[in-house]
Amino acid sequence: MAVRNADAVWKGDLKTGQGTVKVGSGAFEGSYSFPSRFENARGTNPEELIGAAHAACFSMALSGALARADTPAEELRTAATVTFQPGEGITRIALTVEGTVPGLDEGAFRAAAETAKANCPVSKALAGVPEITVEAKLALG
Repeated sequence: MAVRNADAVWKGDLKTGQGTVKVGSGAFEGSYSFPSRFENARGTNPEELIGAAHAACFSMALSGALARADTPAEELRTAATVTFQPGEGITRIALTVEGTVPGLDEGAFRAAAETAKANCPVSKALAGVPEITVEAKLALG
């Protein structure tokens, strides 16, 4: 069983305060604030961190599924777009994956991506999000 940790520190009130967030491994540490979450200011925010976690988990799940089907991926590039509506929360996550998978056709790749989306642990943890989509395409060449 893997247990992972992350920490956040927030100082001040909601609108003028500032915080830092870091992962337990030390691989990432960043600042966040009201402007970095609700505007376009420098810094991170919870939604992009969720997007990064979802893209990473989905990529690993898809890679595992493709390998089990004897069509291992050479490369998977996944982006996650997380839509946050103040007062409503996260309303949508759109995953987009492009893969280089020799010997696999587009339909089989899309089917594998849908299965990975449904079964990756982060997708399951985010089951309360009203809409999670995946767009999958094979890279040319």
